[in-house]
Amino acid sequence: MARIQFLGAAKTVTGSKFLVDTGRTRFMVDCGMFQGAKNLRLQNWQPFPVQPSSVDHVLLTHAHIDHVGMLPRFIRDGYHGPVWTTPATRELTEITLLDAAHLQEEDANFANKKGYSKHKPALPLYTTGDAEKAARQLRSLDYGQVMDLSEDTRVTIRDAGHILGSGIVQVDLRAGSKPLRVIFSGDLGRYHAKILRDPSPFENTDYLLVESTYGNRQHPEEQTQESLAEIINQTARRGGSLVVPAFAIGRTQTLLYVIREMKSDNRIPDLPIYVDSPMAVDVTRLFCNYIART
Repeated sequence: MARIQFLGAAKTVTGSKFLVDTGRTRFMVDCGMFQGAKNLRLQNWQPFPVQPSSVDHVLLTHAHIDHVGMLPRFIRDGYHGPVWTTPATRELTEITLLDAAHLQEEDANFANKKGYSKHKPALPLYTTGDAEKAARQLRSLDYGQVMDLSEDTRVTIRDAGHILGSGIVQVDLRAGSKPLRVIFSGDLGRYHAKILRDPSPFENTDYLLVESTYGNRQHPEEQTQESLAEIINQTARRGGSLVVPAFAIGRTQTLLYVIREMKSDNRIPDLPIYVDSPMAVDVTRLFCNYIART
């Protein structure tokens, strides 16, 4: 009988980790980092609730740190198997893990320099070398491609429409006399997004595990372009500069697309745009590469 353990993203919205044991194979869906309050972040330093070497496969839904951020530690602590995900998520995950490792190393160095850490010396959660090793274990699985993890377990990844490469993981189990289907939603995107496809529908499932950060609220219909155009035009008339903070993955690229649309429609002046983030620049290039392929 298959068993599912919730190792994260329970009573909080970060640290996504699900462990599935079918009796013939053990695999994890996501290996995310806890973020937010200190009591959550401290969980990242605790031993994993499962021995990494006992797991046969890891599947990633998408490249956000709360879904992939503990992968370098999981591998450093003994996981030697493949990490399956879509080609775009594979490339994005390498970018995000290297960035996370660099930030952790910088934080540790700064703490040692200023002497404010109670740990002597302060250490990063994992290093750039750990992130590079994790990247070498990433493997690609195309949308809709069916893969057998074992004699009783088959997986397929569908488009989740959340960020580039994001996936819904469909697991079909053939243990016993009755087949069983389990769906892991990952983070789901909205319909009619500017630069992403709509989430892929699926017809049926026996168990559905859904990320529900916004499960108790209704997203309002917003006139985003109208508001943004007004702000840009007001700033331009004053001769000012507009600084827009945005997530490096997804939001920055959407913002660039929307501004380009408004320029083409002559709704705003043809002003220069600068993306002041090496990570966002790398991700934007990746978006362009994948758009050119489709």
